[in-house]
Amino acid sequence: MKNKMITSRDEDFAKWYTDVVRAAELAAYSSVKGCIVIEPNGYAIWEKMQEILDKKFKELGHQNVQLPLLIPESLLKKESELVEGFAPEVAWVTHGGSKELEERLCIRPTSETMFCDYYKDHVSSYRDLPKLYNQWCNVLRWEKETRPFLRSREFLWQEGHTIHSTKEEAEKETNQMMEVYRWFHHDILAIPSITGLKTEKEKFAGAEYTLTNEALMYNGVALQAGTSHYFGQKFSKAYDVKFSNTENNLEYVYQTSWGTTTRMIGGLIMVHSDDYGLVLPPRIAPVQVTIIPIGKSEEVMSLVNKYSILLKEQNISVTCDLTEKSPGFKFAEAEVKGIPVRIEIGERDLKENKVTFVRRDTREKIVQSTDLDVVNYVKELLDTIQNDMYNRALERRENLTFVAHNLSDMENILNTQPGFIHADWCGDEACELKVKEIKGCKSRCILEDEKLIDGKCVVCGKDAKHHVVWGIQY
Repeated sequence: MKNKMITSRDEDFAKWYTDVVRAAELAAYSSVKGCIVIEPNGYAIWEKMQEILDKKFKELGHQNVQLPLLIPESLLKKESELVEGFAPEVAWVTHGGSKELEERLCIRPTSETMFCDYYKDHVSSYRDLPKLYNQWCNVLRWEKETRPFLRSREFLWQEGHTIHSTKEEAEKETNQMMEVYRWFHHDILAIPSITGLKTEKEKFAGAEYTLTNEALMYNGVALQAGTSHYFGQKFSKAYDVKFSNTENNLEYVYQTSWGTTTRMIGGLIMVHSDDYGLVLPPRIAPVQVTIIPIGKSEEVMSLVNKYSILLKEQNISVTCDLTEKSPGFKFAEAEVKGIPVRIEIGERDLKENKVTFVRRDTREKIVQSTDLDVVNYVKELLDTIQNDMYNRALERRENLTFVAHNLSDMENILNTQPGFIHADWCGDEACELKVKEIKGCKSRCILEDEKLIDGKCVVCGKDAKHHVVWGIQY
């Protein structure tokens, strides 16, 4: 029987999503409009994301730093494209206590400005380069419409900021970090994604170009899940960040930034979860296995403790539910929270030398002998669940991937079932805006290595320049 707290996914996807967030105790609404409380279950997922990504960043030579939350208005205005791009979303501090400030301070929507301000005083020679920094922090963007994790005014993220002595090195960094995001989504989150180049209209404000990682949700709506930006010397010229090169000539640094956010938690929910609650891939699950005793006889508790110790020794995250709640309640709680594997150990089964394993992704119950090698069995089961979840998500994405040869095709697809739509584009922004008139459909990314479909723009019919993936977005 489905969870009564959760609306059917196929009946009302938006309500279903909110119900899962609440039922799994991932987040709660706060008195601050547009801002959420990330509850322990939600924050534990974010901590796991931080742990895995932070390790990867450090392996690639990056160091963590912390910069100020507030940005002077005069500093922000030095890069005009950034100002124009973020102006509608900026929140301002105008008073310190009861005293009006001489200059307004922006609450950071992003940190390029403050990084540049720091760089200009701490770089003088090519020997000081590269600077490979990352910041784990919160930012504030005054969004009009909000939804937990997907789009809130205040959110958590990581933002990498690097400067280099050559264009080649900076572009290598830009591509490398996009590959990190692709790896993280595919191998850790079990979310198949596509990567490509943002159009001029959709790129990050102030960037020369933006690479993007795009995922498709269960309902066919796209989610931008990590971006990497090549700035070239745009920001370094605006903020006068120079270095003395090997020829002893002054030159502006080459700059990148890249980031991803708590939005990934929303992606996890919308790709994998079901009408019974949250479903988590084992590699990102804060708790991978829960052991639930049915009764508290000496035989039951002995096996509970044995399994718990053996699994923990192999770095498998395990909890034992020893609360006074009924077994049925414990089962439902583990299910709604998305714990990948549930082990049920009961007195009746032990008399027959049996124990039950339950997969959260399929809800399949598997009865095994208590004599099995529990560590290897659970390891193999977790790997199977991880791979199966990825393959199901990939199959779903492929079933929701379409090809359009003209605007009529695109309209028919979007009015029937949204998804990733592959279509050629001439490169004219007017045609890009024409597509947007259909249910707000936008270019998700340009696939640079993909051949043109038929060589004609999906809108105007003229010769096409790019193979583009289009879709409705969150």
